[in-house]
Amino acid sequence: MATVAEPVREPVVIDESVATRILRVLRRAPVHVALAVIGVLWLMPTIGLLFTSLLTPSDAQAAGWWQVFSKPSIVTFENYANIFQDDGIVSSLWVTAQVTLGATILPILVASLAGYAFAWLEFPGRDWIFLGVVALLVVPLQMSLIPIFELYNKTGLFDTIIGLVFFHSAFALPFGIFLLRNFFAGIPRDLLEAARIDGASELRIFARVVLPLGIPAIASLGIFQVLFVWNDLLIGLVLAQDNQPIAPEIFSQLRQFGANLEIIAPAAFFSALVPLTIFAMFQRYFVEGLLAGSVK
Repeated sequence: MATVAEPVREPVVIDESVATRILRVLRRAPVHVALAVIGVLWLMPTIGLLFTSLLTPSDAQAAGWWQVFSKPSIVTFENYANIFQDDGIVSSLWVTAQVTLGATILPILVASLAGYAFAWLEFPGRDWIFLGVVALLVVPLQMSLIPIFELYNKTGLFDTIIGLVFFHSAFALPFGIFLLRNFFAGIPRDLLEAARIDGASELRIFARVVLPLGIPAIASLGIFQVLFVWNDLLIGLVLAQDNQPIAPEIFSQLRQFGANLEIIAPAAFFSALVPLTIFAMFQRYFVEGLLAGSVK
């Protein structure tokens, strides 16, 4: 017997009245207003720094940066051209770029390999070693500065780019291993078993299966490391003298030339703009990486 096909029922769309929409907006208005106020207050120092960097020192000290709104003609971009004529700023930017690149790539490589080993390889003492790695997360950075300073003086690593890279990488590894191990542990076991049945080695499985799936966590770790290394002040002050990164260099110029706003303000804003740009480029991976391993 032939069956008669039932007609497809379209979903019923309920049109909201204008009054209902207005009431819904009004209910949410206090939250939106509060968030807008908090956002403006949070961004106010950055906005002030930006406008200050666009003024001459005399204009900035005369009436403050808010005069940009009443006198837009006083805005000048000459300050940003001047920072690239300052040998100290240019040298520190180059040092910061090298240290940030090295101290981001090196811990990602080591942490991804270690994270895969802790997640999927069986070896004696694996859980205890991983527990020790997690325990290193609570070690404060400041307590190692004096021993590392003495070690670097004896080994010739003081005031070198490679010394700064090693220090930043060492303190990034515990968090990196913890983050990537949790993410890799959430990869379905069937994918790895299928690759092993096809004859793939552990290194091939890591490169062809695990790494592509771990891009969100790796990108998240990279963002954390770029933000930390680029904005670091303490390590650059203690472990470098001639090869100082941008944050210690700006601090040194601020201490020596307190009124040198035409260099300090644009250099500070440019220094903040670089990590913010990197964060904006990879922010879609950020939440995925932070939630790594939270749901099985």
